[in-house]
Amino acid sequence: MIDSNTIAVEFKPTHPKAKKIIPLILMIAVILADQITKIIITKTIPLAFPPHIVSVVGDIIQLTHVCNPGIAFSIGQGWSVAVRSVLFRIIPLIVIILVLAVYIRNDTFTQLQRWAIAGIAGGGFGNLIDRFFRKEGVIDFIDVKFYGILGMERWPTFNVADAAVVVCGILLIVSFIISVKNEKNAGTGI
Repeated sequence: MIDSNTIAVEFKPTHPKAKKIIPLILMIAVILADQITKIIITKTIPLAFPPHIVSVVGDIIQLTHVCNPGIAFSIGQGWSVAVRSVLFRIIPLIVIILVLAVYIRNDTFTQLQRWAIAGIAGGGFGNLIDRFFRKEGVIDFIDVKFYGILGMERWPTFNVADAAVVVCGILLIVSFIISVKNEKNAGTGI
């Protein structure tokens, strides 16, 4: 009989590059989840004004189908196509490529930082796919009640890519703060 205490399964990549490559699975998963949910939304909820609303949890969480030719909070949606193309397609693509280059070359990132960066890159690529291949802009569909916080009754509509960027961005910032604190404590002998 096998005792559960005698079996310890721990995943430790043996190849040095595996620590860098395996978190990229999250990047691919975010891209796929983002694009699949956008396809489902475009096929099931009509793009209309006023927007069609599908209740998920009362009026707290709703699904809708809106297109955003701008960036976060619809910034820049009235700008010319040429300006939007450079600012919302080309520059973000270059930034994501540079971030991934630093990700690959850097050996000091923690695993949490690597996973967070991969999630952010996945979200960035998810929205860039829309910017390059959907003439109407980025598909947003998650609509959350915000209860008047910051003067907003509802948070601006977002998608899976946006959520990945925000959550992983927060994790990345927290992990950097913890790393700096740990380095300070190690330097002072605390």
